[in-house]
Amino acid sequence: MASGVRVSDEVMELFKKMRVHHSGDDYQEHSKFVVLKIDDGKIIVDEEHNLKVKDLKGDDNVYKTLTSHLPKKQCCYALYDCCYETKETAKDDLVFIMWAPQDAPIKQRMVYASSYTAFKKALPGIKHEWQINDDSDICDEHCLLEKLGPKGMVRVLEGKELFGIHHHDHDH
Repeated sequence: MASGVRVSDEVMELFKKMRVHHSGDDYQEHSKFVVLKIDDGKIIVDEEHNLKVKDLKGDDNVYKTLTSHLPKKQCCYALYDCCYETKETAKDDLVFIMWAPQDAPIKQRMVYASSYTAFKKALPGIKHEWQINDDSDICDEHCLLEKLGPKGMVRVLEGKELFGIHHHDHDH
C-alpha cells in the first residue's frame, strides 16, 4: 500500500467469510461486525471487537450496540455485514467503515487516511462505505441509512422496522 501498511492474511480470510455465506456454516458463528486496526504496519482484526450473529441475538438496537464498539479517541476500520430491507427486497451487504474521530492522534488519523483507498481496493465487492469523523456522524441509524440508498428506501434495519422521519404510518 502507498502508506506501507499491509493487510494481514487473517483480515483477508475473515473478509472472504463475511462476504459469502456458505450453506454448511453455522450462521450464528458468522461475523457481523469486526473492528480492524493498524498495528505495527499491518491491518489486523481487533479480537475484542469481533461481534458474531449470536452476540446480537435478541438485541433490540443492533445499530447502537455496533457503534458502541468503535473505540473512543482511536481510529479504526470496520467491516459490517448489514441486513436490511427495502420495499422490493431483503439485502445483505458489507459496509466498509473508516472511523477517524477528531480527537484521535493526528499522526494516527493520517496513517488511516493514507491507507484507506488501497485497503478498500484489497476488498473486492464492497458496495457501501462510510467514513465517520465524530459522534454526530453516528448519532442514530439515519446516518447509516443514507449510505445504503436514497432517503426512505430502507424500511427495516437488522430486523427492526424504521419509523420517524422516513416513514408515514397512517393506520393509527
